[in-house]
Amino acid sequence: MRALLQRVSRARVTSRASADDAPVETGRIGHGLVALVGVTHTDDAAGASRLADRIATLRIFEDDEGAMNRSVVEVGGGVLVVSQFTLYADTRKGRRPSFVAAARPEQAEPLVALVVDGLRRHGLDVATGRFRTSMEVELINDGPVTVSLEV
Repeated sequence: MRALLQRVSRARVTSRASADDAPVETGRIGHGLVALVGVTHTDDAAGASRLADRIATLRIFEDDEGAMNRSVVEVGGGVLVVSQFTLYADTRKGRRPSFVAAARPEQAEPLVALVVDGLRRHGLDVATGRFRTSMEVELINDGPVTVSLEV
């Protein structure tokens, strides 16, 4: 599993099931992290649990001296989790990315749900996007700080 984390002042996600539908807000957080989460074919529940633990405990928030020494749990932040199959894009050849390494939604959705559950077990307020919809993510990147994780 992969996650691209962005430390944010605030963020929200809207989704629409089809181009004709009006966008519906499915998640919103204040200070915290946006976690774009990608799943590949070999990922499993153990990896989802490890990823949730890494996201919750990664020290990328500033302490009183300005050093990145605090986790999202320690600062009382929220996490906006959005499934992102494009994290497994292969761009080594040609001009069009290949997504064959990305897991199908039937496999990815339950694993992303396990990441969300794991984050909630850490006591975090977690908001989410919605699978199989067109989503728009709005965020204010704080720092900016962007970190990639892979488990």
